[in-house]
Amino acid sequence: MGSCVQSAAAPPVHRVECPGGPRVVIVGGSAAGASTAARLRRLSESAEIAIIEKGGYVSFANCGLPYYLGGEIQLWDSLQVTTPETLKSRFNLHVYTGTEVLAIDKGAKTVKVREHSSGEESTHGYDELVLTVGCESLVPKAIPGIDRPGHFVLRSLEDTSAIEAHMATKHP
Repeated sequence: MGSCVQSAAAPPVHRVECPGGPRVVIVGGSAAGASTAARLRRLSESAEIAIIEKGGYVSFANCGLPYYLGGEIQLWDSLQVTTPETLKSRFNLHVYTGTEVLAIDKGAKTVKVREHSSGEESTHGYDELVLTVGCESLVPKAIPGIDRPGHFVLRSLEDTSAIEAHMATKHP
């Protein structure tokens, strides 16, 4: 990481020690982002690690979403693997949910972000940047009627909420 010095603590783990610690920004807070952040913390206790997640949740069980909608998983909280509060208390990670990266300036080593709830924009500096943004569902627009109300993709907890609300009001 940057100008940090790596020293072998015990194979195969290498600890990274930096005066003041490197600033690491991770874009994306799903399983890959949260796992990366936790691993980086184990490698460096002094690193300043921030996770920036566009959605409202970090590290959730997306394979369980259909089971929740089908009633096999009863509790919403069962879908959440961890929370920003847990990541802060356990790993000293700064987690920004509902925050979208608008621009990356590689030269200045900054990311410009916007918090969805307030519209406030800010800039975060970094020494190292990790992109774990995942993907979006491909919705084939060529299929007639695909954009009608009641058609959904299922990739996130927000998608799950939208489907659940639709089912509660429309009773399909």
